[in-house]
Amino acid sequence: MGLLTNRVERNEIKLGDHIYTYRAVFTYSHHGIYLGGSKVVHFRPERNLNLSTEASSDVYDSMSCPTFPDCGFRQPNSGVVLSCLDCFLKNGSLYCFEYGVSPSVFLAKVRGGTCTTAASDSPDTVVHRAMYLLQNGFGNYDMFQNNCEDFTMYCKTGLLIVDKQGVGRSGQASSIIGAPLAAILSSPLKLLMPSPVGVATMTAGMYCMSRYATDIGVRTDVIKVAVEDLAVNLGWADDNEEEVTEVEESSMTQITR
Repeated sequence: MGLLTNRVERNEIKLGDHIYTYRAVFTYSHHGIYLGGSKVVHFRPERNLNLSTEASSDVYDSMSCPTFPDCGFRQPNSGVVLSCLDCFLKNGSLYCFEYGVSPSVFLAKVRGGTCTTAASDSPDTVVHRAMYLLQNGFGNYDMFQNNCEDFTMYCKTGLLIVDKQGVGRSGQASSIIGAPLAAILSSPLKLLMPSPVGVATMTAGMYCMSRYATDIGVRTDVIKVAVEDLAVNLGWADDNEEEVTEVEESSMTQITR
């Protein structure tokens, strides 16, 4: 177990593991659920599916994979994708997200998006959630509230955050918000610190605590939600009903004219 990350070899990962890899020279990480057989389910921003009729009806990604014919499978208008491990990694290294870590280990991890104090459910349950969401989607992608890490952590834990206005489950998003916040909060303390080292230490401590406070393992605004009920809890079902109602009303208006 590394201090920053948890790099692993391919033969070490197991069914239902939460895996990730870094993109753009460690700028950010991309997360997914390992299904075994070199297959990964992950969540990403939807491409513009309205560019052509063919694009909107095609359930496969445009990229060709020489290894797996079903690599790139997704449902229309969904960002949940089935990929082979090679296409998921894109020549990057492989890392395994850790669950059920102690608070001390969590705080020792300098970078967010590598572990959580929350416990993981069984591999079968994790894979069931991932496959269900592959067929039914995971809503709209949002960098801070509904990203690839949020998707993967939900598959692993089934935990949903009640407060939709706050930051999501993602440790990366918490780090992005936590670092500037820590710097701001520690600024008044510069007058009390005799050296830059003291200021840096205080800022680092606040940064770690802000990450810990937003971890789903310690938050009080989380609930366990069955994957079959996820759409209702997130309001996707209401949105779909409104769309259907609008279509029906439009059709009735055209008929009565």
